[in-house]
Amino acid sequence: MIDRKIYITTTPLDDAIVLWRRKLDEAGLRKPLPGEMVNVDDSIGRVTAQAVAARLSSPFYHCAAMDGAAVRFADTVGASDNNPKKLRLGAQAVYVNTGNPLPDGMDAVIMAEDINETDGYIEIIRPATPWQHVRVMGEDIVATELIVPENHLLRPTDTAALIAGGITEILVRGRPGVGLIPTGDELVQPGTELKKGSILEYNSLMLSGMAKEWGARARRYDIAPDDLNILKERIAEAARENDIVAVNAGSSAGSEDHTFRAISELGEVFLHGINTKPGKPVILGMVFGKPVIGVPGYPVSAFLVFRMFVRPLIYAMQGMEPPAARTIGATLSRQLFSPLGQEEFVRVKLGRVGENVVATPMRRGAGVLMTLVRADGIVRIPAASEGFAAGSLVEAELLKPPEEIENTIVCIGSHDNALDVLGNFLKKREPAFSLSSAHVGSMGGIIALKKNEAHMAGTHLLDEETGEYNVSSLKKYLPGRRVYLVNLVYREQGLLVLKGNPKGIKGFGDLRRPDVVFVNRQAGAGTRLLTDLRLTRLNIKKSEVNGYAHEEYTHMGVASAVLSGAADAGLGILAAARALGLDFLPVAQERYDLAIPAEYYDDPKMGALLGIIREDREFKEAVIALGGYDARDMGKVMWEAG
Repeated sequence: MIDRKIYITTTPLDDAIVLWRRKLDEAGLRKPLPGEMVNVDDSIGRVTAQAVAARLSSPFYHCAAMDGAAVRFADTVGASDNNPKKLRLGAQAVYVNTGNPLPDGMDAVIMAEDINETDGYIEIIRPATPWQHVRVMGEDIVATELIVPENHLLRPTDTAALIAGGITEILVRGRPGVGLIPTGDELVQPGTELKKGSILEYNSLMLSGMAKEWGARARRYDIAPDDLNILKERIAEAARENDIVAVNAGSSAGSEDHTFRAISELGEVFLHGINTKPGKPVILGMVFGKPVIGVPGYPVSAFLVFRMFVRPLIYAMQGMEPPAARTIGATLSRQLFSPLGQEEFVRVKLGRVGENVVATPMRRGAGVLMTLVRADGIVRIPAASEGFAAGSLVEAELLKPPEEIENTIVCIGSHDNALDVLGNFLKKREPAFSLSSAHVGSMGGIIALKKNEAHMAGTHLLDEETGEYNVSSLKKYLPGRRVYLVNLVYREQGLLVLKGNPKGIKGFGDLRRPDVVFVNRQAGAGTRLLTDLRLTRLNIKKSEVNGYAHEEYTHMGVASAVLSGAADAGLGILAAARALGLDFLPVAQERYDLAIPAEYYDDPKMGALLGIIREDREFKEAVIALGGYDARDMGKVMWEAG
């Protein structure tokens, strides 16, 4: 009999957070850890455990603030152009440099450039004022003065002030220790030879990095196999050695998900399951008086759950509140559906286009780690909502600084590997600027331009009647608008098949065969239109093609589907075939252009991008090296409307 655990309950997120805080408060855990003494040199980024007062004044003596002569101001009274005064060196005037202590009895400094020396005297034509050009004792810090309060996050300027005030050691909050236990027989350490079914263990690296960013110490334990007793031993060990324990994976309801049982047998489970997407299979509990969190195994879920439940606790144990989330209002570029009754967190790309910040939803799978790498923000959809319509104003929590959003070129449209190379070169040549690409197909890109949701669109739409690329579509959908059509590349499209072509596929005619499975591009993609055109010419119905409804959004997605065996063939570019070691059956050469509205053409960001396309030989060589590209017109304006 398979031992399966079901969720105790699916708790609303806000209720889960309230419950978690209450349980932590009852255990006395949401409070600062005991302090520890550290050298001031090592205290940057730590939090003070008590107020710190100066032991010394700074400066702790009267000192010269200028190079010149120290004098008694009373001896200078009456000096003028008509009545110069002479002061005897050594008795009434003493030369000093900046920072030198003032000789006893002296209370002013006359700058060197205002002095005329003659026969053992200095001659002055202006009187000094009391404490002129003098840094008096305690000008900066007075002994016993408060330098930093308790619960203060120490910065480099603070440490300088502490040293100036005579402090060399300081009591700071202890760093919370976070123990991270990855679980699962399928996990292997990086560097291990991979076999089918193996998954590289990287979540603990991500989570430990997050914990360190928040001020904690993090310890990654060895991978725990799917064995209840071993997992219990590992959790017990981590609970003894850390302040917080996170068990990654094994928190769901499968037959090998032992985390719930391990925590409940060692201690207590408060909650199992929250109504969020991603992140549903969460476990909150306590072992040996230490909080233990069962974190889902999918990386996006793990990221979100760790932020929601571990981050506030790490800050509380340092006597601080987490920094407030930075948010920005943004307009959704397309409709966003969400299941009613489940709170959803959607990753989005952001960029300012005209007066509005545009949010483009990304892939929503909990296992798509790259969406976290590429996302600029997260949009939260309430459980009581079924989503937002296109054009809705939403609030996005920023994952990047606001200035990066302002300096981002938003490209929506057809995917091409050359865009990835271009984005890298833009960041390399102009670090202040970024290129954000969202892959919705050529037609989707042109519609985005029409709705003013993008700075440019990648497009390769062929007009079969004229044999011309892109122009007719721009005339149809952007009538009267001034648009530049700039060529990026010519590229080879063809059928991607496994190395050696085991199914013996020769062309589109073989897509009728019942033993051949096809992978398609999404509706509106230029590659999809080319597919439909070829099928029509051969009188092949869409219903006759196995896998016609299986859609991918990028050429690399198509190539991956073929490589993995999910499909036998798919239409894509030669660069994608070469990248994954597939065979390529040429179908057509097509022109891939960037459509850029005139209002963005002269923008400094776009100028930097076009400069790379037109003038950077290294960029051109990098694109050609991908394979299947012709750069003969790269950067050329192929057509201009308006």
